[in-house]
Amino acid sequence: MSELKEKAREAARNNFRGGANCAESVLLALIESGAVDLPPETVAMATAFGGGIGLTGGVCGALVGAVLGVSAVHGRKKPLEGTQQEIIDQLYGNPGRYRFFNQIPHLFEEKFGACTCAELNKDYSEWFNKDRFRNCMNITIEAAGMAVDFIEQGQQEGYTQPFGKNLAKKE
Repeated sequence: MSELKEKAREAARNNFRGGANCAESVLLALIESGAVDLPPETVAMATAFGGGIGLTGGVCGALVGAVLGVSAVHGRKKPLEGTQQEIIDQLYGNPGRYRFFNQIPHLFEEKFGACTCAELNKDYSEWFNKDRFRNCMNITIEAAGMAVDFIEQGQQEGYTQPFGKNLAKKE
């Protein structure tokens, strides 16, 4: 395991134990470890995603925090620069960023069995349950490590991965 990944995982653990929600814990860990160069105030963008967006059970906040961090590194800084076709190709083409980002939720679901907070926590009848807390903390720690893996992968491989399942039916 890379030193950067271990630092991010440990920071995520400490952040979650300290009371930050899952999304905040992951994004802040990526900032604290140096995997992402963002001001700490940007963690505020992640706050709403705890509990699957304000406890609604939607997309897992740890997954969102990881995607925000990876996108901070590999997202488009000037999304409207170029011709309309160039702008579209930056996302859908080969290489294309959607090919890269598409991999994150697929790997997350493969590892944890779901991408939604409700599904990930279906076995816990009480939200304020220490076992549920441990489960979410584990997911949070792993999501921070996954984010570092994707940041490094994108820097090494670029955006030429094959698409997984996707709405545009791209291959």
